[in-house]
Amino acid sequence: MEFKFPDLGEGLVEGEVIKWHVKEGDFVKEGDPLVDVMTEKATVTLPAPTTGRVVKILVREGEVVKVGQTLCVIEPAEGPAAGPQTEAPARPREVAAMPAARRLAKELGIDLSKVKGTGPGGVITVEDVKRYAEETAKATAPAPAPKAVEKAEEAEVVPVRGIRRAVAEKMSKAKRLIPHAYHLEEVDFTELIKLRERVKAEAEKRGIRLTLLPFIAKAVAMALREYPMLNSEYDEEKNAIVVKKEVNLGIGVDTEQGLVVVVVKNADKKGLLEMAKEINELAQKAREGKLELQDVRGSTFTISNIGAVGGLGGLSILNYPEAGILAVGQARKKPWAVGDRIEIRDIALLAVSFDHRVVDGAYVARFMNRVKELLENPWLLLL
Repeated sequence: MEFKFPDLGEGLVEGEVIKWHVKEGDFVKEGDPLVDVMTEKATVTLPAPTTGRVVKILVREGEVVKVGQTLCVIEPAEGPAAGPQTEAPARPREVAAMPAARRLAKELGIDLSKVKGTGPGGVITVEDVKRYAEETAKATAPAPAPKAVEKAEEAEVVPVRGIRRAVAEKMSKAKRLIPHAYHLEEVDFTELIKLRERVKAEAEKRGIRLTLLPFIAKAVAMALREYPMLNSEYDEEKNAIVVKKEVNLGIGVDTEQGLVVVVVKNADKKGLLEMAKEINELAQKAREGKLELQDVRGSTFTISNIGAVGGLGGLSILNYPEAGILAVGQARKKPWAVGDRIEIRDIALLAVSFDHRVVDGAYVARFMNRVKELLENPWLLLL
């Protein structure tokens, strides 16, 4: 049977094959891990759909596969599979080649089906593989560089794969299709930092690491309830704005593989400690590469906490197809007017990027005024 890349929902149309857990000739049971595929949402492990032997792998690691495209061919076993004694007999290989020739071809990355065999009965020999490799190298050899640049140092070419490829494609799509506009606001985090310090010990007793991010997420979720047009997306086909009923916050997580956006569902209905616990758990799963599809799907507004790494702030690209994203800069001590006095306060730059088809600047300014009010008077978050 042909095992095809399934439709995983969320509008996903393709994925990149990251890792095969089997090789041709292996026997698998239904439900065994078969292949890891990276989509723009997460890395998903696809299980074997049936019990049998993998006779052909059609998509290599690093290649992009479309929904409905065949990943591999599995020869179903006859009867129940309880162990080696019930394994289906191996299918004869389609290409006849000597073992040493197979090993060499594998090392050189050569497809044996393209090599002409000169051995008995057309069997491919080691010499056939070497000859094919030499001919291919000559045919694909680049033209010699002009003498003027012969001594120039070669640049490193880094393949764009996995999460980096998914991010690149999604960001390009967002910037290409959405007319971005921006609103910046400085927010006094002084009282917020004091409150966090007062409740941090209580959170630690419950095994929760409490940062400023859950407070910011709570403030944004509350403000989105009051300004729902930012909790929406623009439907190009229907030429309509789709306002979401649930407030599902996307949280940007910096991992070794790249940026991953995890999703806190129904964030407006969660308390601070519950919010903190869920963000911590999702971030840990992201860094360990253990996210499931439900952990990264369904976000309606995203927060990018740039300040956790450092920097005054930035203007983020929208997380397509959402209408808004908030970039939070690092809180820094600076002179600040408090009434008629000048005090040293902890000030952070917050920047909202928004879809100008959905909302105008005045609407976003009011939204940010509410976020600012909640963060500068953080006890309001506890009501």
